[in-house]
Amino acid sequence: MTPALEEEFVSIPHPVPEPLIEMIAERFQLLAEPMRIRILDQLRDAPMSVGALSAALGTSQQNVSKHLGMLLRAGVVAREKDGTLARYRIIDTSVFALCEQVCGGLQRRLEQQWALMGREVA
Repeated sequence: MTPALEEEFVSIPHPVPEPLIEMIAERFQLLAEPMRIRILDQLRDAPMSVGALSAALGTSQQNVSKHLGMLLRAGVVAREKDGTLARYRIIDTSVFALCEQVCGGLQRRLEQQWALMGREVA
């Protein structure tokens, strides 16, 4: 893990206070939709408009707008006007650290399953 990512992790109290539990659950619910993860992945490199995201993801502008609205309200993305065009960019990069943690856990799980079958992961 890079030092920059390590700095983002915060120790939480145990037991976790109820208001914090609610906030954590809301963040997981936000990221539980595959389209929102696809949108964030597209925005990882540069800000994009709804139209550009729609074309890149092969879905309607209405669908992209709906998910961007949820990400905007949650404080994960920001909207910047450029004349008549609005571009969205990521402002909470902690979502990528969370995705990397999940991917690492999935990889370990797959490796364990393959090991049980006497095979190696490709």
